[in-house]
Amino acid sequence: MVEVSRTGPVEEIQVWDGVSDARITFSASEMLPAQSTVELSRLTENLNLQRALLHRLSSLGAVELVDRVKVQSIIQENTEGSTWPLVHLSDGRVIRTRLLVGADGPNSPVRTYAGIKSYGWAYDTHAIVGTLYHAPRGPYSSPNTTAYQRFLPTGPIAFLPLSETASSLVWSTKPPLAAALKAVDPSVLAAMINAAFRLPEVSMRYLHSRIVEAQERGSPITLDELREEIAFRERSHAIDSHSAYSSLVVQQDTSGIPPEGADGLPPLVTSIQPGTIASFPLRFSHAESYIGEGAGARTVLVGDAAHTTHPLAGQGLNMGLADVRALADCISQAVSRGLDLGSYTALLPYSRNRYLENHKMLAAVDKLHKLYSTTAEPVVWARSVGLEVINELDTIKTALMMSAGSRTQTNAGQLSWGLAAKGVESVARSIGSARSFGEGIAGMASAGLQQLARQITNPRQ
Repeated sequence: MVEVSRTGPVEEIQVWDGVSDARITFSASEMLPAQSTVELSRLTENLNLQRALLHRLSSLGAVELVDRVKVQSIIQENTEGSTWPLVHLSDGRVIRTRLLVGADGPNSPVRTYAGIKSYGWAYDTHAIVGTLYHAPRGPYSSPNTTAYQRFLPTGPIAFLPLSETASSLVWSTKPPLAAALKAVDPSVLAAMINAAFRLPEVSMRYLHSRIVEAQERGSPITLDELREEIAFRERSHAIDSHSAYSSLVVQQDTSGIPPEGADGLPPLVTSIQPGTIASFPLRFSHAESYIGEGAGARTVLVGDAAHTTHPLAGQGLNMGLADVRALADCISQAVSRGLDLGSYTALLPYSRNRYLENHKMLAAVDKLHKLYSTTAEPVVWARSVGLEVINELDTIKTALMMSAGSRTQTNAGQLSWGLAAKGVESVARSIGSARSFGEGIAGMASAGLQQLARQITNPRQ
């Protein structure tokens, strides 16, 4: 089992616009009364999940774990009347399988073998990840159970709690800046993380250019140089050195009453766990089908082999786990009915269950990424108004939490969107009244909301 002591609950999520500071808060206390849980989700390190899965597999006598080998090729069996895939391994073995599951990542060899095309595009964005250390919250502050995310025009930065003194970083930003931040001293990266949650966007934009230019000259910026620049920026924005928005405090005294607004910001990072800083490119992709046909028959895709998404909503793993659960249920039903579990007919319920659900999430996350990548004033105004309106509508926030949360129920999707129907009508009226934004945009918003309302009030059976 997953070691619970190495997991951290998320009881609240705070998200805000890095340009306008418009904010939305999701809290476990806003969940439906029927929900017994006091947390939105749980976070844990990848190693904890892997250990639990390997332990579970070792307890199943019917499962053979093959390691320290590579897949050299996948071909279709060349026997009359047989379409079973043959997996050739580097140790000389050949595995003949009734069903080949592609859970092999975004560059899936199984998808290639099945001849399934994948559409999408690369974002001009890289994600920086790492494990952060910080002081524990004081007796007069809320515990470290809040996830924070600030949307900057270069990409969102997220602070995800793991324990009282450790949290995880996911910072999506432009490739040159990601490369520069990964190359600097970890203390400089820690200072930049603190500033990214506190300084106004115009100053963060300047710091970004300073770091990239210094890296391109071959002389990375030092911690002293960065702290001097941040100090100047804070003075220019009239940020008091004792304010929660100052990131220059070296030693934090958490025993007293915290400054005003401290609960709206993550703890100040003091250091970064060695060896945890990494960076990788981000892309949107979705396979045209989850089931192979013809020469690629008896194959099915799950997880990143089927779809990849921007990490801003933290839904990549949840979508993959939902795929696996749906596929397991589909296979179980096929076996109980005496069907050929590798046939297209037996696998079709899985595709029908997951394809549209994944597509809706992928599209929503992609639109959010694009929406928050601009500093155009009309767009900033519109998204800020929308965020603040939704923040006042508990029904929509509850629906969003139930749809995106890791804790699911059988009819959670239909229930949550049903709850949101009246809330969407309120948003439609709010947008419709904003005539100053232009008749063209108002018309598009009205049509889009009408379509969304129809989908909500008539959920897919």
